[in-house]
Amino acid sequence: MAEPEFTATGVRIGKGLRSLTRAGRVRISGGRLQLLTSYGREIDSAPVQAVRASRPWFAPGDRARADLNGHRYQLTLGEEDPAPGEPGPPAARRFIDAVRRAAGHGG
Repeated sequence: MAEPEFTATGVRIGKGLRSLTRAGRVRISGGRLQLLTSYGREIDSAPVQAVRASRPWFAPGDRARADLNGHRYQLTLGEEDPAPGEPGPPAARRFIDAVRRAAGHGG
């Protein structure tokens, strides 16, 4: 099985005002985006070409929005380990870039 193009753990996933999980996972692998609970149960998934990922203009750098299958999910992605001594880009920006790259829109 191929390595995932993007994986984030400890992600808070919400839909509207409702929190679906506080320690979920976001994974892009094989051209598909998956939103998973902390137990590995799938919340939703879709081909990356059908996903719209963005960053709300009013939100801090760790927040992103993913629209898939007609549902809008709010994602709070914590910082993952950047290189020692380097701040690294916010996790939400890396997620959005990974969706665009996987969908073939550059990045």
